Amino acid sequence: MSFIPINKPLMGEEEKSAVMGVVSSGRLTDSSYEGGRVVKDLEGKISRLLGAKHVIAVNSGTAALHCALLALNVKPGDEVIVPTFTFVATANVVLACGAKPVFVDNRDDYNVDPAKVAAAITRKTKAVIPVHLYGYPADMDEIRELAEKKSVRVVEDAAESLGAAYKGKQTGTLSDVGCFSLYATKVVTSGEGGALSTDDDELADRLRMVRNHGMVHGYDTRYLGYNYRLPEVMAAIGAAQMDKLEGFIDKRRANAKYLMERFSNLQGAEFTQDAADRTHVFYLYTLSLKKNRDLVAKRLVEKGVGAAVYFKTPVHKTPMYVRLGYSKKKLPAADRTSRRALSLPVHPGVTKPDLERVASEFIAAMKQYS
Repeated sequence: MSFIPINKPLMGEEEKSAVMGVVSSGRLTDSSYEGGRVVKDLEGKISRLLGAKHVIAVNSGTAALHCALLALNVKPGDEVIVPTFTFVATANVVLACGAKPVFVDNRDDYNVDPAKVAAAITRKTKAVIPVHLYGYPADMDEIRELAEKKSVRVVEDAAESLGAAYKGKQTGTLSDVGCFSLYATKVVTSGEGGALSTDDDELADRLRMVRNHGMVHGYDTRYLGYNYRLPEVMAAIGAAQMDKLEGFIDKRRANAKYLMERFSNLQGAEFTQDAADRTHVFYLYTLSLKKNRDLVAKRLVEKGVGAAVYFKTPVHKTPMYVRLGYSKKKLPAADRTSRRALSLPVHPGVTKPDLERVASEFIAAMKQYS
């Protein structure tokens, strides 16, 4: 009986051919301001999907977030509001700028609570980073309204949500700058990689400089920057994957729909990411379990189903942030969510027999531990 992983990349002949084309060309990377030919091809495909004026490819989703904050001049003494129920990169990039992450709580749909954002804004607040967790858009209208009133910049952490939409607009286009991940398990991948999107010409220029040591022409550093360039080989994989994005998302949605139908009468497990005004790409299909989440997860893994917990520990309670004194803050919704959230496999590689196994094993586990 094969193990069904929570996520895995799907590679085909298109990706292999694209990589070999780059290898044969001898142009494995490009240090120019605009980036290499294949990088620009990838950027163009993402730009057309989003309807964004500018897309800038970088070598990770973390790099995208760091570039965004640097381009917005986030610096020591500034505060940046971030959710605590997310991956640690969202907060780490704030520290990397010398600024202070201000952790806030989430709603039942796992995304940041705009009311908590409002309460956390101070005269030191420079930016807020809402995360579209698991591929489901956050409440962007409320967040943007708050930010505009207080002259706070908005950076979308859209690492997991490429292709998702909020009120008809793609995530990553609902703010000053959007940040995506192209990590190996994401909706599409370049192995490691990321991208930024913006309609602001000046900001786009800064982002391109920041990804390349602040340079435009040769060694003329103008802003603090780093080597956040995406190599041509990785861009080739990403560009080939972008051609498959629609099919990948359709399969994820169909798989999630099947599980939702199977669980419609199941007690003790709730799906909360279902607002009618936004679309989900189901990077992860996540349920909230009222009790015994860890026991259910353990049994599923023993049965060959790659159930996973994202995230078992809120960021402000991870060891480094405890040492820095952040764990003293009370964030009860995140504590509750971190005890209840459980994700099941719905990626495009999950077959119909796999889905049937996922559903039957989950139902059996829920009944055992109810």
